[in-house]
Amino acid sequence: MRTVTGRTDHVVVVGAGLAGLSAALHLLGAGRRVTVVERDAVPGGRAGRLDLDGFRFDTGPTVLTMPELVEEALAAVGESLADRLDLRPVDPAYRARFADGSVLDVHADAEAMEAEVRRFAGPAQARGYRALRAWLTELYRVQRDAFIGANFDSPLDLLTPRLAELAALRGFARLGPQVARFLTDERLQRIFSFQALYAGVPPRKALGAYGVIAYMDTIAGVYYPRGGMRALPDALAAAAQDAGADLRYRTKVAWLERIGRRVTAVRTAQGERIPCDAVVLTPDLPMSYRLLGHRPRRPVPITWAPSAVVLHAGVDRTWPELAHHTLLFGRAWDRTFDELTRRGSLMTDPSLLVTAPPGGGMFVLAPAPNLRLGPIDWPRVGPAYRDELVQTLEQRGLTGFGDAIEVERLVTPRDWAALGLAAGTPFSAAHTFAQTGPFRPRNLVLDNAVLAGCGTTPGVGVPPVLISGRLAAQRITGSVGAGSRRRAARPRAHSPR
Repeated sequence: MRTVTGRTDHVVVVGAGLAGLSAALHLLGAGRRVTVVERDAVPGGRAGRLDLDGFRFDTGPTVLTMPELVEEALAAVGESLADRLDLRPVDPAYRARFADGSVLDVHADAEAMEAEVRRFAGPAQARGYRALRAWLTELYRVQRDAFIGANFDSPLDLLTPRLAELAALRGFARLGPQVARFLTDERLQRIFSFQALYAGVPPRKALGAYGVIAYMDTIAGVYYPRGGMRALPDALAAAAQDAGADLRYRTKVAWLERIGRRVTAVRTAQGERIPCDAVVLTPDLPMSYRLLGHRPRRPVPITWAPSAVVLHAGVDRTWPELAHHTLLFGRAWDRTFDELTRRGSLMTDPSLLVTAPPGGGMFVLAPAPNLRLGPIDWPRVGPAYRDELVQTLEQRGLTGFGDAIEVERLVTPRDWAALGLAAGTPFSAAHTFAQTGPFRPRNLVLDNAVLAGCGTTPGVGVPPVLISGRLAAQRITGSVGAGSRRRAARPRAHSPR
């Protein structure tokens, strides 16, 4: 593994999102002095919070899986998850409502889910679920350390015994057909393959290896922090500060000083010069490359994932049809993915994710084409599309939803672009084959400049982003565990299901 050359005593981390905070904790644990600069007034980055007239909204990810990765980051500085965060399991992890009126609750517990599948689709599908669960679990076991949690310097780094295991598991076949080997019910196939969309690829084209996302969602379990998702970066930032990090909020980075291929200082918009021995950059790829004044060569341009329209709605009532996370599937499936990833048009029969956390406002996510593929005039189209979403929700069982809204905010791809996200998508570079593993944009860019976040290794989602921070720290320290102030992690109040 290539590492940063020269001194690495003082590291500046640009961005206090989940990737930056994870990197900071692992660096602190390895004995580095760390300064974190963040343009906003609070930590979190895309894992943000919006407060409107007494309603609290999560503005970024709403699904938290693999809490052991949070535990790992905190343990690097001798902290425990139980001391910093109150995590509650979400059960069901999802409720799926289909166009034919059928409803399925998704449980992480094997026996509960098998019984639910048997009720929903019969004993043959229940047996298929058990076999699928075993396949997904094995996929995760094979990939966890050798692929998801590894730094790559070359495609040759893939040539390990784990590669043969992954191939034998059909990890390089297509996800949709692999799920169909176990489940013939098309509705069930959706449950274990829709996650590919957030990786930017239709299930019929995604690598089978990306079944690990379904593993994280449907087997490892879904959790929610008390106080909302922003409680997670708040906890990580507090732990980093207590471990000695210098966190500077409302500090925007203007440019980086370089001598040759080495960054020597971070310059802020306020005119401050922060000398450093190494830097970790967590903004989206184009912004990081602009700060560096360096764009690595790629044989083909980056393909960006689809975007999303999000409606934050504070409502004066609840609906028993909704769980914490509810998937409202339309009848269309393959056509929907074509519209989002090939045609660049809005979904004509949308599938939606509705999140209704306790004590918070509702979050309605509608996948949408990114601005590069679908240059939609969102200032004009947005209000009309908002009305379409409300109408769709009411048609799918949320009677009176429009009248129940007391306060709202609509977020479109144009808004994501205004935050500096390439192509107006919060999901960054798509996980095509050419942008997976060693082919994904590398995290070691210059001699002492490292990237972290969803645009680099390993990819999109809260667990991969936390891992990306650890991998960035590993590039700087050579070994994350070396010199870390770890202690035995205490058992969590709620063990994984």
